[in-house]
Amino acid sequence: MIDLLWWHWAVLGFGFIMAELALPAFVLVWFGLGGFVVMAGLLLSPHLSLTGQLLIWALSSFVMMVLWFSVFKRGAHKILVGRSSASLVGEVGLIAETVAPFKAGKVRFQKPMVGSDLWSCTSHEEIIAGTRVRVVRVEGNSVVVKKLEG
Repeated sequence: MIDLLWWHWAVLGFGFIMAELALPAFVLVWFGLGGFVVMAGLLLSPHLSLTGQLLIWALSSFVMMVLWFSVFKRGAHKILVGRSSASLVGEVGLIAETVAPFKAGKVRFQKPMVGSDLWSCTSHEEIIAGTRVRVVRVEGNSVVVKKLEG
């Protein structure tokens, strides 16, 4: 039967981390760190079976990878500076031209937003001229608005 020692796992972990440099997918590093977890486990308990070692390696690698990709979701950390959505979402304006679900209207802001104080807008409900609204999102060259409550 194969007997893996702590330094085998250290070499395996280091190898996976070095392989990550050649294949930058940010997946292999977790297998390497899993190897270091097993190495630490063997230093604490030298009589760990091969099955236990492989189980610890697989579970720790998988858990670290899932945690990493759940914390750093693709697209969740994009910078919005310089984009209209960064400047307009949450702004309050006044409806200048009535808007309805299938009819675009106009919203006027107190100060110019991204070059204009008058924007084309859409809404899921009818909002008459003179009503205060809040920008929910930006869709192309127009904004989606929602009536302010209160």
